[in-house]
Amino acid sequence: MSPKVNEAMATHQHQFDFDIYDDDHELPEADRFLLHKAREHTSNAYAPYSHFRVAAVARTIGGHIVKGTNQENASYPVGICAERVLLSTLSSLYPDDPIETIAISYHNVEGDSDNPASPCGLCRQSLVEYEYRLHHPIRLVLAGQEGKVLVLKKAKDLLPFTFTPDDLK
Repeated sequence: MSPKVNEAMATHQHQFDFDIYDDDHELPEADRFLLHKAREHTSNAYAPYSHFRVAAVARTIGGHIVKGTNQENASYPVGICAERVLLSTLSSLYPDDPIETIAISYHNVEGDSDNPASPCGLCRQSLVEYEYRLHHPIRLVLAGQEGKVLVLKKAKDLLPFTFTPDDLK
């Protein structure tokens, strides 16, 4: 007996484009500036437990530059990632000024820092909600202290099945 085929089932694919640069020298000047600021700002992270210092630096459409770093806590779940520190700061200081680009970098004190690192799941959800809230995509520039750089056109590409306020209706 052969299995029953579901005629309604369809396979879908999610794809997105992103740019890979060999190093920051290939980036447009505005992106290179943000990335250098993020790399420098990792020194302000509070990461005494993981020793994984992360910084996120944003440029808004209005030209504001805002920085955030990860903040760990001895009660590990209490810490907050650099991306969410940044979004909280932006929504407090410039609530109606959409983000144009965020550069995210890290310094792994106990290891290599030469590959781009992507935001965690909580941060992906938060970034996409911010895009949704202000109706504007957020470009992401991801890199370590050196090496390859990834540039994504919008944060939503990192989380294709985002839970949004529309899901609450």
